[in-house]
Amino acid sequence: MDFNLADLFEAAVDAFGSREYLVAGSERRTYEQMESRANRLAHHLLDAGIRPGDHVGIYATNSAEWVESAWAIFKIRAVWVNINYRYVAGELRYLFSNADLVALVHQAQFSEEVAALLPELPALRHVVTIGASADRGAGGMPCDDAVDYETAIAGGSPERDFPERSGDDLYILYTGGTTGLPKGVVWHHRDVFFALGGGIDALTGERVERPEQMVEKGKAGGPITFLPIAPLMHGATQWAVMGQSFLGNKIVLVPRFDPAEVWRLVEAERVNMVMITGDAMGKPLVECLDEPGASYDLSSLIGLTSSAALFSPAVKDAFFAHFPNLVMTDAVGSSEAGNNGLTLVRPGDTAMVSGPTVRSLGKSVVLDEQLRPVEPGSGVVGKIARAGDIPVCYYNDPVKTAEVFVTAGGVSYVMPGDFATVEADGSITLLGRGSICINSGGEKIFPEEVEAVVRAHPDVMDAIVVGAPDERFGQRVAAIVEARKGHLAPSLEDLQAHCRGHVAGYKVPRELHVVERIERSPSGKPDYPWANAIVEAASAPSATPAGAPPPR
Repeated sequence: MDFNLADLFEAAVDAFGSREYLVAGSERRTYEQMESRANRLAHHLLDAGIRPGDHVGIYATNSAEWVESAWAIFKIRAVWVNINYRYVAGELRYLFSNADLVALVHQAQFSEEVAALLPELPALRHVVTIGASADRGAGGMPCDDAVDYETAIAGGSPERDFPERSGDDLYILYTGGTTGLPKGVVWHHRDVFFALGGGIDALTGERVERPEQMVEKGKAGGPITFLPIAPLMHGATQWAVMGQSFLGNKIVLVPRFDPAEVWRLVEAERVNMVMITGDAMGKPLVECLDEPGASYDLSSLIGLTSSAALFSPAVKDAFFAHFPNLVMTDAVGSSEAGNNGLTLVRPGDTAMVSGPTVRSLGKSVVLDEQLRPVEPGSGVVGKIARAGDIPVCYYNDPVKTAEVFVTAGGVSYVMPGDFATVEADGSITLLGRGSICINSGGEKIFPEEVEAVVRAHPDVMDAIVVGAPDERFGQRVAAIVEARKGHLAPSLEDLQAHCRGHVAGYKVPRELHVVERIERSPSGKPDYPWANAIVEAASAPSATPAGAPPPR
């Protein structure tokens, strides 16, 4: 593969130029319009001295400009860096410095944050500001030499006259950092295309060798309209946008997650596929349909896919109750390993709560503690590992790279830390991330499994499960719960009675903390540090009910 991701987009432009490409708020773009504006921004960046391999941050909420910036950066063989717009000063300082940014494209609403950091970042030499007023300060320019985004677009050439690109060009995806500092996963374009971009056919295993093959697939399937809900700073939505772009499909973005707005867009734009990140989006979406007066024409919706977070059985069942013929998939993957597998969910298949059972994609396997493949049906718990199309390393983090990028039996693997078992038929059941695993008396408890059960309680809207200190067992299960609107939160005893019918006794919550709202990232991932802080801050008498642990 001697092309990069921008070449794949340009092939789609040549085939589907007049077709509508993107809807983002009030902004609409055809493929040709996106191409022209991205070319103009690319030439502006070249004129500003940005060169192949340079790192350019994108610090914005979902918008047409986010997508234009991404394609412009790849067109000149530079590297875009996704920036979490919820980060505060310390987190931003770490990310900007760790990523070695030389340029930044950002929305004016973040100008104050950018202005505060610029004196500490001498290598960051060029700033482009989206939607700024003429003045410095809030909503204005962060510095005197910042360039207005539309001015940059107007001054650049619309021509596609860039040097030849390569499959060795780099793409960096910074992880969400829900359990620690974010890490930049470094990929070659060729590898990430096969791991995340649709370069391998999920049914046949055939590998795409030229951009025109993706165009041919798009023509054969016919255009669809795809709505990924998570922010573009999240890898799942980045790849939903890019993967659909290569096929000539239409993408609809929401500036922030609002269930009623999502359903309004499904109706107005005749959306065919919606992508969510598990229960944090799925549950509010499906409950929105049950609100008094809710009425939407959702006849265009044929598919729903979930990725990157737990999608529990109760929420899947609720979707099928509203959409009996919905094609639903549950995908397993990570920033480091791409798509490890997916499963087609059918009504009646959702009783399992331990985690999704998926068919392996690519060269995904489960390795035991000795880095040997787990035998199907053995019941051995190992970690998901992927060989073949894998990243290069973590950027500026050799220690973590050595931990996660391993070699076994002469094969190079990336093994981010997701525990799993292998079923008798070779499918993989995901158990959860090891970094948040609870160890109670030597028993491993994966929070995602318990969270799925807790969220199925009729009075619970959302929940996070973490480990709390326990003198006897080391740790015990603590549940942080947000009650459903109009409901009282369940008591600890009520919640325990509910859970005992679905999980082993040692997994049943021993603590209950009720909060007004569960904290999650914009992508829907649980904020485990926040949950741990609640447990740590709680006093022992109020947080720990008396009584022996539930029976094992």
